[in-house]
Amino acid sequence: MATAVKPAPQDAASDAARQQLDLFGQEASTPAATPHSANLLRTPETASPPVRPGVALWTPPVTITPAVPPTAIPVRPPEPPPSELPPKRQLLVGQFVLEYTLRRSTRRSIGFMIDDDGLRVTAPKRISIAEIDNAIRTKQHWILSKLHERRERRAARLEKPPIDWVDGAQLPYLGGDITLRLLVGGRNRSSYNPATRELSMVLVPGATELLLKERVKSWLQQEARLLFEQRLDLYAARLGVNYHSFALSSAGTRWGSCTVERKIRLNWKLIHFSLPLIDYVVAHELSHLLEMNHSARFWNTVGLIYPEYEEARNLLRKRAQELPVLFT
Repeated sequence: MATAVKPAPQDAASDAARQQLDLFGQEASTPAATPHSANLLRTPETASPPVRPGVALWTPPVTITPAVPPTAIPVRPPEPPPSELPPKRQLLVGQFVLEYTLRRSTRRSIGFMIDDDGLRVTAPKRISIAEIDNAIRTKQHWILSKLHERRERRAARLEKPPIDWVDGAQLPYLGGDITLRLLVGGRNRSSYNPATRELSMVLVPGATELLLKERVKSWLQQEARLLFEQRLDLYAARLGVNYHSFALSSAGTRWGSCTVERKIRLNWKLIHFSLPLIDYVVAHELSHLLEMNHSARFWNTVGLIYPEYEEARNLLRKRAQELPVLFT
């Protein structure tokens, strides 16, 4: 339970975040790479740049396959994992067959949400299927337009080339870019230098790209957890509320959630965005502790602790579309 504001430690995430408090101004610029750290993992066509004495760059391991004739071994295909979502329902809406996922809850009205999985309907247990279908038909123009927008945004994200996981790669962090530095050492470890905005990843010889990605993701999630807890405590005190618990989520499109049990989940990928955008999502979810809906009273509550919520909501949508593909 967060009942008081704890002084936020001066960690690397907070230091980097304070430099970007102007949500609607210019985003943090990307610092130029220093000459001694411009080495790439790929073999360049020109002469190799100098390497710091006594430091080896991480290079992808080479696997040598012996010339042995393959032996066919019958393998039983793995059974697909059970789906966590209830089966989709189908409804004829005009000329379209609309699929949606229905969830029952204790809420008093029917709610609609659009994400990459399609339409999700939340309805009280007392509401019949016929009433739910009629509500969908009433909102069909809004639902179909939002589904179309979601498909276009998802297609635009998938068209972006993924990041090349090489030394010198640029990673989005707290509204700006940081430079990835890859080194070889006796054990896997990571360190971040806020002055140079460089994230150094030391990997053991033979480490794979998959391991590198997992190490970077783990570091980002650790930074996210520390920063998000600080911001939750800060804004909870401002709003005069207490939340039960906090956890990170890896949802595809939802940035946060709040349950009737006062449990808050925040998407760790918010760590890519500037601090004011993170604060907007924090204020949004904390306001659900008072208003478990998106009514005018809810937005008035958000405005009490985050007056610029409309601009932040629009900017968050824009910044999300601009993110490069990091982890697939």
